[in-house]
Amino acid sequence: MIFKNEQTRGELDGFLDAGSHVVGELRFQDTFRIDGRLEGSIQSEGNLVIGENGHVEGEIQVRQVYVAGVVRGTIREAHRVEIGATGKVYGDLQTESLVLEDGAFFQGRSTMEKPGAMEPDKVAKLLLESPEDEPLGAIDAAEGGARRTG
Repeated sequence: MIFKNEQTRGELDGFLDAGSHVVGELRFQDTFRIDGRLEGSIQSEGNLVIGENGHVEGEIQVRQVYVAGVVRGTIREAHRVEIGATGKVYGDLQTESLVLEDGAFFQGRSTMEKPGAMEPDKVAKLLLESPEDEPLGAIDAAEGGARRTG
């Protein structure tokens, strides 16, 4: 089952069937399946399934995505990205969780962090900017913000 470790948010909102080609922007509520071709952007708080015949070129920003087809572009701010055994991703990923099945193909860069989390170089800069006469204390970088404690 797709997204077996997570509860799905709801029913299938729609699908783009094999043989269909859409250029533009896709927005949906719960779950959408692509078995055709989409060029553009996809944005949702829900789940996206790209079937074996599915092909997406562009930017994807969804809660979870399962790729059994081909993605060329960027997947960002995803809670979970799964690339199935037949899936191919050419591009960059920003996700909290990345799952690659045996046979999956991924070419690009991946950043695994919670969306909005503070980047390590920003934490280092904050540490370096500390006044010499003031103790550093600790850095609290939870929830994407940083503040000095102590």
